[in-house]
Amino acid sequence: MLYLVPTPIGNLADITFRAIDTLKSVDLIACEDTRSSSVLLAHYSIRTPTISYHDHNERTRAPQLIERMKTGQQIALISDAGSPGLSDPGFYLARLCWKEMIPVQALPGPTALIPALTASGLPSERFVFEGFLPTRKGRRQRLEAIQAETRTVVLYESPHRVIRTLTDLVNLLGPQRTGGLARELTKKFEETRRGSLQELLDCYREKPAVKGEFVILIAPPTFH
Repeated sequence: MLYLVPTPIGNLADITFRAIDTLKSVDLIACEDTRSSSVLLAHYSIRTPTISYHDHNERTRAPQLIERMKTGQQIALISDAGSPGLSDPGFYLARLCWKEMIPVQALPGPTALIPALTASGLPSERFVFEGFLPTRKGRRQRLEAIQAETRTVVLYESPHRVIRTLTDLVNLLGPQRTGGLARELTKKFEETRRGSLQELLDCYREKPAVKGEFVILIAPPTFH
């Protein structure tokens, strides 16, 4: 059995009782970063053995985990923060489990996507999650697809690329397109903003040393 277990995106209290029980009961926890995860595991006195599982080793590590589960072991997969498989490692291992007829169970829990969307006041009945944009190849095509999108669009972005992405969005979608932005969700310096794409860009141009992962939201072109 594979369990996909969401972990807090900032505030350590944002974890379910079920997630803690699962992490304590499985035979092994596969972590995107064992050092980062050790803080959470120690906080909740979880002493289950851990092993690394990340983008750079998943092709070799996933078959090893599959063999363990075939012998009856139960494994939990966690990422540094949020839900595994959602812009974090997890998809490849889950796909292999289905091919090998190994049950997969995903627990509900923390993610930056939904709080950013619901707090923005932008239309949430229909939306599309684009994750991280490509940094080079395919970036222009993805941006053009966003230009034609009639649903609210949600993007993830890193602090050192947020100015570039906001600039691209202003240039392609227009400076007056309504957008939203969330940063450091659930943490001490949590910040949410809403305004035109130009206003969001101007705001963060004035903060060259800004930190934290970003969620960028783009309203449909007809929304004002």
